[in-house]
Amino acid sequence: MALNKAQKKVVLEKVTDIAKEAKSAVFVNFHGLTVGNATEIRRTLREAGVKYTVAKKTLATKAFAARGLKGEMPKLDGELAIAYGEDLIAPAREISLFQKKFEGKISILGGVFEDKFMSKAEMTAIASIPSKQTLYGMFVNLINSPIQRIAIAVNEIAKSKQA
Repeated sequence: MALNKAQKKVVLEKVTDIAKEAKSAVFVNFHGLTVGNATEIRRTLREAGVKYTVAKKTLATKAFAARGLKGEMPKLDGELAIAYGEDLIAPAREISLFQKKFEGKISILGGVFEDKFMSKAEMTAIASIPSKQTLYGMFVNLINSPIQRIAIAVNEIAKSKQA
């Protein structure tokens, strides 16, 4: 649907605000999604603290270019949506989950991470980083492992002394 000048101005302002304030943003191609799928995506993203907005490619390119980010902006093919948020990794991780669920209907095109444009491959790699809670659990398990082994060894020695 074609937008008039006033509508384009409103969208440009919104995308410019996103470009300025978002710590991380993921450019998403969402070709072929049904309304139900899009609603599910928006609801799940909102619960994860990630915002999602649809924008014209030309307006998004203009807004992100004006921010003066390092690197080269990725090629934006298809219909464009921007997932963004305060958490650096959450937008990429959440979109990646939907990319697996709705295979072929939604895909990561690239994004912005730590004031640099990132390619599709780089954003996909960022999406594979576990959440903070998962990393904390992995760290605790790593620290606990040697202690647990010592406790088991001492227990086995105690059993052999009693026998």
